[in-house]
Amino acid sequence: MRLSEVNAMDERAAAQEFLRCCGSSRWATRMAQARPFASAEEVSAAADTAWWTLGRPDWLEAFAAHPQIGTSVPVSDWSAAEQSGLAGAADRTRRRLAEANRDYHARFGYIFIVCATGKSADEMLDTLEQRLRNDPDHELRIAAEEQRKITQLRLTKMLGTRTDHP
Repeated sequence: MRLSEVNAMDERAAAQEFLRCCGSSRWATRMAQARPFASAEEVSAAADTAWWTLGRPDWLEAFAAHPQIGTSVPVSDWSAAEQSGLAGAADRTRRRLAEANRDYHARFGYIFIVCATGKSADEMLDTLEQRLRNDPDHELRIAAEEQRKITQLRLTKMLGTRTDHP
């Protein structure tokens, strides 16, 4: 999709398109209202600004739009591609991921969020196990930053642009 197409959409349609990139309805609405954008860089900057002005309920809504790391049924093609590092993971790693995901949800009240693009299953498991030791406030900020990275990657995919890092 071209930026000009996003700019030309009515607000509701644009919000729906942005919702594909980030599951926070408030964030998607703010992005739709911020149009028109002059460049992909402007979209990226607006996305970060909108994200960091949101609070815990909005972040949790975004997190809930993701499949749990290691589940066999991703929510979207983007999720499947982002979690491609799980392909060929050892059964032991998959079992430990499932167990650690349950522990994480029990401790923090939401699913483990990580920008999984380019990470192997073992790397994701190591990250998950390390983050289980965080205090809840610190972990929420880390999860929010991981969501921000995912959103930036998805905006890049949506607009058909390329970036080296989220």
